[in-house]
Amino acid sequence: MMELALSRLWTVSRNVFNEIFRERILYVTAVFALGLALAVVILGQVSAGTQDKISLDVGMAGISLFGLMIAAFVGGSLLNKELEKRTILVMLAKPISRAEFIIGKHLGLSAVLFVLVALMTLILFGIMSINQFAYPVGALSLTSLYIALQLSLLTAAALLFGSFTSSLIATLLTIALYFMGHFSQNLVILSQKMESEAVRQLMRFLYLIFPDLSRLDFKNTAVYGMIPPLGDLVASAFYGVIYTVALLAIATWIFSRRNL
Repeated sequence: MMELALSRLWTVSRNVFNEIFRERILYVTAVFALGLALAVVILGQVSAGTQDKISLDVGMAGISLFGLMIAAFVGGSLLNKELEKRTILVMLAKPISRAEFIIGKHLGLSAVLFVLVALMTLILFGIMSINQFAYPVGALSLTSLYIALQLSLLTAAALLFGSFTSSLIATLLTIALYFMGHFSQNLVILSQKMESEAVRQLMRFLYLIFPDLSRLDFKNTAVYGMIPPLGDLVASAFYGVIYTVALLAIATWIFSRRNL
């Protein structure tokens, strides 16, 4: 039974992976490479002695934002596109549960994002090497891995939003979640300055609801070659995986009750 479930997950995720790459998603890496090359040239004219650090900042931020756009736009439309084409009826007519359908979609898009993050990281390393800039390979590679994990979480969120709303709204909600997640720690700091206990409790509740994406973001320290302690890395990875699983569980629960 387990082998059959894994086989069905593999089939769904492989179809998603192949379909996305057929849509020329690799053009994203070409746009990233061109944009980063231009940014390095421009930064060379306005920065003095810090061009390497600024280029790394821009490059890592670009990887994160390009990945966000794919996770939000593609992930937000994955389910609704199947519903509009009615191909989901063909899929679910086979011995595939809705949970397997959701998880397979998530694994397929997450695999695409991992590949694209890896390619964009290699492009960043290549441009840094061409310009003879020093860069910490280990710290940046680790940061890229956690960016991919963060994007996998956002893919789960996009599928959750897409399970009960339109593609456009799901995309916008995913982008909003990204920015809220990166600033969620500020809610705790802000709540300490509030006089109203009700407002403080509300802000703490919002902090618990929104994922703390800063726990998966090591860009600021990676450019200086700093790697967090192993315990922090494991705890952050565990946090990201648990949050992703929870989002997929909710998405499956909602989607299983949706009339097709």
